[in-house]
This record gives sequence, C-alpha cells and structure tokens, in this order.
Amino acid sequence: MESYNGIYQGTKPRVENKSSNFLVQGSILAAASILVRIIGVVYRIPLTYLIGDEGMGYYGYAFNIYNIALILSSYSLPLAVSKLVASRDAKKQYKNSYLVFLCALGFAIATGTAFSLLLYFGADFFAVIISKQPAVAIPLRVLAPTILVFAIMGVLRGFFQGKKTMLPTSISQVIEQIVNAVVSIVAAYFLVKNHSVSDKMAAYGAAGGTLGTLIGAIASLIFLAFIFSLYKPIVDKQLRKDKGALQETIPDILKVFGFTVLPVILSQTVYNISSLIDGSVFSYVLAGKGLADTQRSALWGIYSNKYNILVNVPISIASAMAVAIVPSIVASREEGSHHLVKEKINDSIKFNMLIAIPSAFGIGALASPILKLIFGDGSELPARMLTLGSIAIVFYALSTLTNAVLQGINKMHLPVIHSVIALGVHIIVLYVLLEVFNMGAYALVVSNVVFALIVSILNWISVARLLNYKQEIKKTFLIPAGCSVFMAGVAYLVYWLVYNAIHSNAISTLLAIIVAMIVYAVLLLLFKDVSETELIKMPMGRTLARIAVKFHLL
Repeated sequence: MESYNGIYQGTKPRVENKSSNFLVQGSILAAASILVRIIGVVYRIPLTYLIGDEGMGYYGYAFNIYNIALILSSYSLPLAVSKLVASRDAKKQYKNSYLVFLCALGFAIATGTAFSLLLYFGADFFAVIISKQPAVAIPLRVLAPTILVFAIMGVLRGFFQGKKTMLPTSISQVIEQIVNAVVSIVAAYFLVKNHSVSDKMAAYGAAGGTLGTLIGAIASLIFLAFIFSLYKPIVDKQLRKDKGALQETIPDILKVFGFTVLPVILSQTVYNISSLIDGSVFSYVLAGKGLADTQRSALWGIYSNKYNILVNVPISIASAMAVAIVPSIVASREEGSHHLVKEKINDSIKFNMLIAIPSAFGIGALASPILKLIFGDGSELPARMLTLGSIAIVFYALSTLTNAVLQGINKMHLPVIHSVIALGVHIIVLYVLLEVFNMGAYALVVSNVVFALIVSILNWISVARLLNYKQEIKKTFLIPAGCSVFMAGVAYLVYWLVYNAIHSNAISTLLAIIVAMIVYAVLLLLFKDVSETELIKMPMGRTLARIAVKFHLL
C-alpha cells in the first residue's frame, strides 16, 4: 500500500517514460485496430447474408490476390518510413527525415500506379491462374485502384509513426473501416439486385464489398492529407532548426530506402502468400477430388470469412504493438540504450501474451456461441475449425512482435528466412492433410497453426542470440495459460447455465465473455502475475491500479 500511496500522492512513479510510452502509443493503435476488426466482423454479417458463402469465397480469393500485389508494391512502406524517420529524428536530422518522406512518396506513386494497372488489366489472368475461378476477376478489378491509394496512405502513416504518434493512423483506420462497411453493404445490395438473374450474381455482390474497400481507403487518405497539412508548420520549424552538416542526397536516401523496403517486402510476401497458396492448393486438390466450384468457394468462404476474421481480432493487438515498437527500438539503439531495448521487448511480449493467451482459450471454448452471435451460424464445421485453430492467436501474436524486433535491430533478412522455412513446411503439411488424410477445411486450420508456430520458434531463437535476451517464461506464458484454462471453463459454464435458463444465445454469450474477463483479471492479480509497476505502464494503468488496490488485489 505504501508504493500505491507514493504514486498517487504526487511522488514520481518508478516507471521510465521512454520505456512505457510505446506501450501507450501501441495501445492507442491496438484499440483502433480492435474497433476496426469489430466493425469488420459486424458489417460482414449483412454482407454474408446478401452474397452468401459463395460470394464471400470470391471476396476472399480476390483479396488474397490483391494482398500479394499490395505487399509487393506498398505494404512495407509504413514500417520502412517509420524506421528511417525515427532513426534520423533521434539524431536531430530533420532535413534528412523529411527527405525520406518525399522519396517514399515518389516511390509510392510510381509502384502504386504500376501495380494498380497490372492488377486491373490482368484480373482475368490472375483469377484463373491463382484461384481457378474466372468470376474472381469481377471483384478483383474493382480492388485494383486501391493499391495506389494505399501506397500514398502508407507513406503518410509511416511518417507519423516515425514521429512516435499513432493517433493519425488510428483515426484514419477507423474512418476507413466505417466508410468501407457502409459502402460495401449498400453496393453489394444494389449489385446483387441488378444482377439477380446472372449466374455471376455472387461475384458481383463480392465486387460491392471490394468497392467499399476502395472508397474507405480514399476517405482515409483524405483525412491523413488534412492532418499532414495541419502538421506541416511543425515540420517547417524543425527543418529551420536543423543546421547539421551531414545532409543526405536523394540517391543516398533511395539506396537506404531500398535496403530497408526489400527485406520487409520479402518477409511480408512470404508471410501473406501462405493464404494465397492455401487457396490455390485447396482449390486444386479438392477440384481433383470432384468437389464443385461453388462447394469449394463456400468452404473457403467459411475459412476466410469466419475463422480468419475472428482469429485476427486479437492478433491485431500484436500488429499494432509491432508498429509502435519498431521506431521505439530504433530510437533507443541510436541513443545506445541497449538495456531499454530489452525492457521494451519484454514489456511488449508480456503485454501481448496477457491478451493473446486468454483470447485463444476463450474463443476456443465459446466457438459455437460466438459464431452464432456474429454470423448466425454455430454449426459444427466452422465451430470445430475455430476451436481447433484458436491457438494460432498466440503464435501469430508472438511471431508478429518478434518480426518487428528483428526489423528494428536491422536484422531485416531473418524474418524472410524464417518465413520461407515455415512456408515450405506449411505447404507440405497442407497438401498431405488434404490429399492423404482428406481433412478438407480442417487442413487449412492446422497448416495455419504450423506456419505461425515455426516462425515464432525461429524468431525467438534469433532474438535471444542477437541481443543476449532471455525471455521470462513463468509470468509471461505459464501463469496466463493456467488462468486462461480456468477462465475458459468458467465462461463455458456461465454460458451453459444462462442459456438453459433464458434460451438467448446473445445474452448468454455476452455475459459469459464479461464474466470471463473479470475472472481472468482477478486471477492474474491474485497470482501476482502483474506487478504494480507493470500495471502503471499499461494504458489507464493508474486507474486500474486504484481499482485493484480498492478490492485488495494489489
């Protein structure tokens, strides 16, 4: 109680601002990401109702192809720009920092335009070659211009992230998703209605969904451009203050930019191409077994639209923390604070595991009720897929964070190598499970888990070796896992009791989730898994500490 009183009676807390600020910034982005994911899940309910699992399958295939083009052209830009801007800002080289931004913007416009045109005019070719379903070209062609919009948007987001503020990115993501949701539903409705007699009705409905993605990206870009115009006077002031003799040239910047972007592109390509390969292998193998196009598309729609969407909600927290930790690690290394680098790695991994582990167990335990609540489908196949694959949440969260750590310490090639190794094993596992064991859609889930597990293990070994970093195990993994098992049991029991009493899936599921969150938080504090100092580092940490002390949990 003494330390609590010390903290809240004016004494400076024993928490270094430099080590905790990235957690706050990452949490701002994580909160926005969760909101975005929730909106994404919610709007897919009416979208799925409008275009069906077949239409969602076309939608999923189109996005897989689009994602590869996006990765090759501009997906790496936010991370690369934030890394290079943060590095130069740490040394007060504001002119060089701004030159990075301008060069990146030129690169984005050039590559974004090229890949948009390639995807638009090559939509029919890519649809047949990759998905073996010509109708995929319809939503894919609508998606094509989004690449250019996203490229420019990525540079602006990376610039602000390099300045260590995640607020513009966070707000722009929410705007993007809200516009996306509204336009997707409205466009899908009218396109399905106008093509109701066509045998490609579902594909046109999917095109409505992809139109929402394009318009949402445009809205987000407009917002970011407006914020940049407001921030420009501050940039100009920094440029006037920069009297440094070391001025980089455009060729210098482009060279460094290329060496930074290329490994990230390769890493993200391998990381995300697994979904594209999954779709191709799944389609070709099951086509060989006589399964019709519509049946394959429906199964893929369940995997991509239901399993993947729900699993990615908690993973988005790790993705947000990864965005925040890269410029933070770069700045600490430039300042020579190696101890602070290790502290940030430990804080980010523990923070994410405290969320990812209970999310995995909770989603696994309540798979059917959650699917029924969100999609109106609690049937056996999607529920078992979600239960079986929920552990992927933990491995993807860990692999995403450790990827960012390796990129932050300039070991850009290692995530590429690790992802290639994991992808090779992943493809073999998927093919064997489909061809030999006839596991169908379950093969997608198992191979997905295998990929993330291998990347996590290889990344963990590299981080430990390169930084002489030793990960704490008990409080980061074991105690949260034990608390999560008990929490999952309580959640299922609460759901069963309430549902049998009132026969309402929605109320029973929401009540079970609320009780589970409370039980998990109390167990963590009772087992002293989170110290007072760690709690204060977290968003709203002081408020949480007050509540914990009030209930004698801290």
